[in-house]
Amino acid sequence: MLHSAHRGKEILVSLANAGVQRNGRWLVRGVEFSVSKGEIVTLIGPNGSGKSTSAKMAIGVVKPTEGEVSRIAGLKVGYVPQKLSVDWTMPLSVRRLMTLTGPLPAREIDAALNATGIAHLANAEVQHLSGGEFQRALLARAIARKPDLLVLDEPVQGVDFSGEIALYDLIKNIRNSNNCGVLLISHDLHVVMAETDTVICLNGHVCCRGTPQAVSQSPEYMRLFGGAAAKALAVYSHHHDHTHLPDGRVQHADGSVTDHCHPEDGHHHMHDHGHHHDSHDECGCGHEHEHEGHTPPGQRQGERHV
Repeated sequence: MLHSAHRGKEILVSLANAGVQRNGRWLVRGVEFSVSKGEIVTLIGPNGSGKSTSAKMAIGVVKPTEGEVSRIAGLKVGYVPQKLSVDWTMPLSVRRLMTLTGPLPAREIDAALNATGIAHLANAEVQHLSGGEFQRALLARAIARKPDLLVLDEPVQGVDFSGEIALYDLIKNIRNSNNCGVLLISHDLHVVMAETDTVICLNGHVCCRGTPQAVSQSPEYMRLFGGAAAKALAVYSHHHDHTHLPDGRVQHADGSVTDHCHPEDGHHHMHDHGHHHDSHDECGCGHEHEHEGHTPPGQRQGERHV
């Protein structure tokens, strides 16, 4: 049975018992979820658990070996890949990055850059951007064509914690303003945005699902990652004692504006942040899992998704 936290809203894409087999081995199997307009669904799991494969099935990049994938007619997808193939020795401005997948009117480029808070970087060279600025540029490129579904594969990689919070706020604002569905892939199991409607925990199959809080307490999640990791799962919860501005700066309750959050700001209650990546064989599922590369913070590797 498909689960959607937004019953009554138009379902953009749904997977029913979907799986992908390569060379006689199942990368992922029995995947069931849907994404509706205005809904945020987050896929979590260890490396090789089938997150990227499941997302690629959802948008039609990978064809399922079994099961069904349904999409609304004319579905427009905005995709932010985990890896981007760019020759960093060649000059490439942010404005030019926006048009690598096709021409865009200048007004639409400007609107997307404004929405992501980097209008002032339109003519900046991409190789000179910080990790957070680069992710905002990729987000701008993804939303410029007004997608129905926004797919974000590790959107906060290479970004420091305060930058992560600002990017999650931006994703939430994009969802709210555009009423698009969001499918988010998280390789960092310890930070899951509280705005997520449904978390799907994968390990070659769906281990558990629910709200971030429910999944963190799920016996299946604890078996997969261990009790210590379950306790360390920090759910991003935003207490509105301050506001993240589009340009990444922070406006506090007293009206002051700074580059970073104050230590006493409400959502900075992080628990032990030890990255606990147990072997995915602990799940006991018996599946062969895909081997997804994990990009070290700040490193941009090559994959042809431009």
